[in-house]
Amino acid sequence: MTAGSFPDLASVRAALDELDGRVVELLVERQHLVAQAAAFKHTDSEVQAPQRVAAVVRRARQLAEQHGGSGDLVEQVYTALVAAFVAHERAALRASTT
Repeated sequence: MTAGSFPDLASVRAALDELDGRVVELLVERQHLVAQAAAFKHTDSEVQAPQRVAAVVRRARQLAEQHGGSGDLVEQVYTALVAAFVAHERAALRASTT
């Protein structure tokens, strides 16, 4: 459905709930891939990888713009998303070295 084709707010919210379910599935899939990548990293600097983080955020911004979305919004979301995954990965690295 397009944005203007919902008959009421409840219908929009139902569509958002369904979309959120798909987003969470993709986030869990991303979590598993990050865990696999972590197996190749042995230092905190390898986990933090600021150049990789910048490239991921930049790519997400570009994709959003290509799809007609807000590059600024997606950049903010991806900055937070990647920061959360990096923090999770750093904690796992610390736990494995103690």
